[in-house]
Amino acid sequence: MFKFICTADLHLDSPLHGLARYEGAPVEELRTATRDALRNLVELAVGEEVKFVLISGDLFDGDWKDQHTGLFLVSQLKKLADAGIQVFAISGNHDADGNITRSLRMPPNATLLSTKAPQTLLLEDLGVAIHGQGFARRDVTENLSLRYPDAVRGFFNIGMLHTALTGAEGHELYAPCSLGDLQSKGYDVWALGHVHSRAVLCEDPLVLFPGNTQGRHARETGPKGCTLVTVEDGRVESHEHRDLHVVQWEVVRVDASGLSSPSEVVDAVVGVVGDKAGEAGGSTLAARIIVEGPCSAHRELAAGQDQWTDDVRAAVTGTMDGVWVEKVRFLTSPLADLGAIRTGTDPLSDLARYVDGLSADEQSKALMAEDLALLKEKLPREVFAGEDAINYDDPEELARLVEDVKGMLVTGILSPGARR
Repeated sequence: MFKFICTADLHLDSPLHGLARYEGAPVEELRTATRDALRNLVELAVGEEVKFVLISGDLFDGDWKDQHTGLFLVSQLKKLADAGIQVFAISGNHDADGNITRSLRMPPNATLLSTKAPQTLLLEDLGVAIHGQGFARRDVTENLSLRYPDAVRGFFNIGMLHTALTGAEGHELYAPCSLGDLQSKGYDVWALGHVHSRAVLCEDPLVLFPGNTQGRHARETGPKGCTLVTVEDGRVESHEHRDLHVVQWEVVRVDASGLSSPSEVVDAVVGVVGDKAGEAGGSTLAARIIVEGPCSAHRELAAGQDQWTDDVRAAVTGTMDGVWVEKVRFLTSPLADLGAIRTGTDPLSDLARYVDGLSADEQSKALMAEDLALLKEKLPREVFAGEDAINYDDPEELARLVEDVKGMLVTGILSPGARR
């Protein structure tokens, strides 16, 4: 019986742009989060007495600003070496040969597999064969898995690959392949990287994305870490996720339906965020709060978003520790019966039907796209860059904007509590 760890996408010292503009941001904690996650990985590996650690790409986020990133990695690998733990890694799109210009002398316990062709390493003492190939350049678009050798008879076979398979939301289609391609090799485990959400794609053979070790923004939510695999009698006995993150990002949705005042909304936010903080298990919770639902408080919330955002921040940080409110979005709607408004014959009903038509009529969509393209030329470039960018090309984002406009128009005409 032996154990090993599957991990990927450490993105050591990944830059966290623009944190300074966020009030109360735990800048230092976020800045060192990827390093702290690696420290936790080393501690877990030593404590579980694993035989080896697999890192399936993107150890780094790109070329280093200085040598400190590489030196930190070497120091952590040395701790694994002292415990007799080997490390096998492949490069991904972020740390491909073409992206990293600085050389790094790995300690003897660490092996970076070839980027020229699939390489096989035999661990005779364990009866394990490890197969893998890293990225020679960032934009690898060919199916690397097709060149991997078949399983070595009499060995427990593991494949390492940085890939999006046939596609994953938010990830470039690098080294595309199918699940069938992987299964055809006859390996016992495929340890994959590139997709930052943990996913077990198949149990036998075990094919999995362990996910990244530390979420870096509000699109990388939930617990982050690695997968601990136990092998007994030449078969996977168990596999389990282990948390490594120090900051847990969450999108916290708060239902404000029926609430009468903004102060009631703030109280509701505190309650929901408090529950999420309890589930975070002691790690810092970075919360993006989305308040939604039809309510009488909508008009006041919409008119004073900055004020109520500040009130939410103050209420959350004043009642609980270890929580940072990254952003607050008020997506509530008026309590007016839009269904009834649409069936009316007055000008407001005409307006509601017209806005409905914007999201349904192809000609209207084309005209709206032209207007948005002109608007894009006039707005600052940073509005359309980064993880929180406005994306008018996304149909879902455009539909949401139309609904927001519809709510603002109706709210602006109807007084609070008006009845139809």
